[in-house]
Amino acid sequence: MKLKLQRTKLNRDSPLSEQIYVLLRKLIVTGQIQPGQTFDEKAFAIKLGTSRTPVREAIKKLTDENLVIVAAQSGTRAAKIDLKEVEQAFIIRRALEMESAATAASKIGQIDIAALREILSAHARAIKAKNYAEAIAHDDHFHAKIAEISKMPRLWRTIEISKAHLDRCRHMMLPRRGEAAATLEQHKAIIRALRSKDPNKARTAMAQHLENAYTNTRQVLEMEPAALSP
Repeated sequence: MKLKLQRTKLNRDSPLSEQIYVLLRKLIVTGQIQPGQTFDEKAFAIKLGTSRTPVREAIKKLTDENLVIVAAQSGTRAAKIDLKEVEQAFIIRRALEMESAATAASKIGQIDIAALREILSAHARAIKAKNYAEAIAHDDHFHAKIAEISKMPRLWRTIEISKAHLDRCRHMMLPRRGEAAATLEQHKAIIRALRSKDPNKARTAMAQHLENAYTNTRQVLEMEPAALSP
């Protein structure tokens, strides 16, 4: 498999394994390395101009997250999507983000509202341009901003680690007709709930948004059986 790494430069002053981990994780999550697809560790190391040691360290970390499978007979490959992993990621994200929204509702100010609206506008522009990877980045920024408003930044870092399996599905489903527009409307509803400063309304709006996304995710996965683990 040929990976587009020509423009990738590693910072030799920082741990290489962590940088390679971030790069490989992004390739898997965005679908550039597809579920079940194999890749050559040696070739990957050569393209990056490094030894295989940091590549192996990165792959070990991805294996611990159930994103990569290393088998003696078939080599290294991206794990297929496991419905149980997706469900667990959803449950973790919903629980944490509901509390993030509820806490943010009691702390939010006009500057915060303006910042969320600005992110929403950038998200809409990315969707209009059909730049779906950028749209997902703005989506994440929106949720990260709410965690920031809640004064709980560690909460978002925990969500980021756990949601990789959901993110793989998001990159599969966003181009579907109506999906992006629905997300924007749900984000608007979250902003309205936050403006009300009612924690229960904010918690409910966030829960509805994430539950709708999860329902749609399951529907997409049912149409992509080749991407699923047995």
